[in-house]
Amino acid sequence: MKKNNSNFDVFLLGDASGVVYKNRTQKKAMIRYIDQHGLSTITEMSHDLKASVPKMTSLINELIAAGLIQDQGKLDSTGGRRASVYGLVSGACFFLGVDVKQYHINFGLMDFNRNMVIEKQKVPFLLENDPECLQRLIRTIEEFIDSTGVQRQLILGMGINLKGRINLKAGHNFNYFHFHDEPLTDTIQKKIGIPAFLENDSRAMALGEYYNGVDANEKHIVFVNLDYGIGTGIIIDGNLYIGKSGFSGEIGHIPLYDNELLCHCGKKGCLETEASGYALLRKFKERIKKGESSSVLRDKKSPEDVTLADIVSGAQAEDTLCIELLAEAGEKLGKGLAVLINIFNPELMIIGGVMAESGDYIRLPARSTLNKYSLGLVNNDTVLKFSTMGEKAGAIGGCLNARNKIIN
Repeated sequence: MKKNNSNFDVFLLGDASGVVYKNRTQKKAMIRYIDQHGLSTITEMSHDLKASVPKMTSLINELIAAGLIQDQGKLDSTGGRRASVYGLVSGACFFLGVDVKQYHINFGLMDFNRNMVIEKQKVPFLLENDPECLQRLIRTIEEFIDSTGVQRQLILGMGINLKGRINLKAGHNFNYFHFHDEPLTDTIQKKIGIPAFLENDSRAMALGEYYNGVDANEKHIVFVNLDYGIGTGIIIDGNLYIGKSGFSGEIGHIPLYDNELLCHCGKKGCLETEASGYALLRKFKERIKKGESSSVLRDKKSPEDVTLADIVSGAQAEDTLCIELLAEAGEKLGKGLAVLINIFNPELMIIGGVMAESGDYIRLPARSTLNKYSLGLVNNDTVLKFSTMGEKAGAIGGCLNARNKIIN
């Protein structure tokens, strides 16, 4: 992690050794402790982190001098000397979330205390798999950073969400921008000067939902992202499950249907061939070609210009064709949801993404098919909800991904 500000040396363990390494490790543990427990006393940290009070006091003073921790006042006490409680300094540093969609980007900037301080949604951007698009992505990120007014050296990391199969350890996305051996994270970091961390868009959305939209008691959660493709983020015992190489959650490529439709993955019969945004657009064009009409085409030159968001908006405006297509997709989707419930037995299943914004038009048929194909006892354990966070979830998840990587 390249930083000019020595206040952030606590996060640099790779270039330290001996006493310096030990102190940085201890200080990082203290930051994590406060992050997890909230305002804390030196005595509490000393006990739980198994370090002496004098040592904790010395390190706390160093963290205060670095501007990362501050004395938040005295703890209420029924007798004796009141102890000081310490918390993280919100504006000490920031983390950037970059949620890349097919036709736009959602940005977010989070402070040290996990507060979203700046959000910017639906910045126009066309995702294509070529070098020129990668350069446009880098420029768009830099433009957002400049617009925040935050010094770049205070942004400790950026989480970039992309669809496709991502190897988190190697920093590669094998579906987008995989042009050479250099990790995509390294390419972006060299251009922007901020450590970059990749994450699959659906898993990032799951992370955002978990930290901001889920009851604290729910620890086993499946988030399903209904976009142009269908992705899944899985939370097991409060932790995001990524799989060995980061390829977990590819529900869209479960071969559920006996058809000859070629999926984007190169296989046939995938759930995405029948229930995804891509499938919805394909079926829309087919039915228009057969002579059916839709109000969606009033402002479009041709069916080729119609987007997934247009079909969702059409359904909300009571367009018959859009409603029928979403109902059909929901019915097909329910089969995939039943598979997830039968395998994971989650407490909560959250449906999000562009298609989820159609509400009951997709929820009701999906629920009906889900009930038909899932095991009754397992189904009864699971609460099915639709996301209330919308476009915010991915940007928040990107920020949290970067924050977690730096702090943990």
